[in-house]
Amino acid sequence: MSADMGKRLQDVRKRRGFTQRELASVSGVSVSLIRKLEQGERADTRLETARRLAVALRVPTTSLVGGPAAGAGEGADPDRDDQWAPVRQALVGPVGSADASEVPTVAGMQDLIDAAVPLFSGDRFRELSLILPTLIRDADLIAETGGPAGRDVRVRLMQLTGWLLTQTRQFEAAGTALDRSLEDASDRLQGAATVNTRCWLLLRQGRLGEARELAVRWADEVEPRISRATPAELSAWGWLLLRASAAAVRDNRPGEAEDTLRYAHSAAVAMGREFAPGDDFLKAFGPVTVALKRAENAMVVDRPDLVLKLSARIPTSGMRTTSNNRNRHLLDVAEAHTRARDYAKAVDVLQEIRASAPEWLPNQRYARDIFGRIIARRRTLTSDMRSLADAIGVPM
Repeated sequence: MSADMGKRLQDVRKRRGFTQRELASVSGVSVSLIRKLEQGERADTRLETARRLAVALRVPTTSLVGGPAAGAGEGADPDRDDQWAPVRQALVGPVGSADASEVPTVAGMQDLIDAAVPLFSGDRFRELSLILPTLIRDADLIAETGGPAGRDVRVRLMQLTGWLLTQTRQFEAAGTALDRSLEDASDRLQGAATVNTRCWLLLRQGRLGEARELAVRWADEVEPRISRATPAELSAWGWLLLRASAAAVRDNRPGEAEDTLRYAHSAAVAMGREFAPGDDFLKAFGPVTVALKRAENAMVVDRPDLVLKLSARIPTSGMRTTSNNRNRHLLDVAEAHTRARDYAKAVDVLQEIRASAPEWLPNQRYARDIFGRIIARRRTLTSDMRSLADAIGVPM
C-alpha cells in the first residue's frame, strides 16, 4: 500500500460519517487495524482488507490504494530469489554471438520451446530456472538473424517467461520479458496474448486501475464478430474480458465486473468447449475457464457459499491441473471450506494441490494465509499437517 493510504482512509471515513468502530463493524476489519492504518503504523495491509474497507465506504478500492498492494503484489520470496538470478541476467544482458558450429536455427528453437512447454504448464520451476537462460540467449540470437520468424520465436518465449516470472513473483523481470514480447509482436493477437499476462502481472501487483484500463482497451481493439470469430480471436477477447472483470471486482465495481464476465461467457459459449488455440496452454479458454473465474469473483466479494455451490457444478475432471486454472480455483475452494470452519476439507484440498503442483504451491501467499488460519485454530497438528505447513512455507 502507499504510505498515505491511512490519510485517504481517514478522509473518506469521515466524509461518510463513520467512526472507526462503526467502520470496523460494517467492514469486518478490526478497529485496531483501522486505527493503525490511519495513524500510519501500518502500511502493508492486504488488498483483500482494502477492498473490504472500500465496500463499506462505497468507493473504488483504488481510491484508498495509491500503489502496489502488499499481499497482491509483494516481491519474490527472498529464499527463492536467487533461483531466478541467471534468468533475470539473461533478459537484460547483451546479445552474444554463436559459435559457427552451433548457430541456433528457427526450426531448432521452435522445437526446443515446444519441448519446454510441459515444464511451464506443469510448474516445474527448478528445471526451467536451469534451461531458460540459454533459451533466452539463443532466442535473442535468432531474433537478430532469423527475420520475422526469428522474432516470432522470441515473442513466444518471452510470453512464457513473463508468465512464469509473474507466477513466481519476479515482477520486475516479468515486466521486462512482457515488454520485449510486445515490442516484437507482429499482429494484434500476438500482442493480446502478451497483454493478457501483463494484466495478470498488474493484478498481482495490486495495480487495479491500470489492469482494468489496459484489459478493456485491448478487449475493445480485438473484439471479434462472434459469428465469424476464430478460436484464437475468441480466446484473446475472452481472456482480456476475464482480466477486466478480475480487476473490476477487486476495485469494488461489481456491475462492471459482472458485465465483462457476461461478455466473456458469450465468447466461451461461441467457443463451445475448452480449447487451446495452437495448442497453447496460455490461451486455453472456454466455458469451464469462465466458470472458474466466476467462482474466483465470488470469493473476492466474500461469498464462500457461492464458491462451493459453483465449484460443485464445474466439470474439472478433464482439465489439466495447471496453476492458471484448476489449482487457483482449488485455493478458493479451500478458503471457502475454511470460512465454513470445515478445516478437514480445506486441508484435503490443499493436500490435493500439493500432490499435483508441489513447486507451484510454495509460491502462493494465498495458500499460506489459508493454512495459517487453519493451524491457528488447532492446539496440535498431525504429522501430515506439519509436512503440509513445511511444503507451503507456513512458519511453525
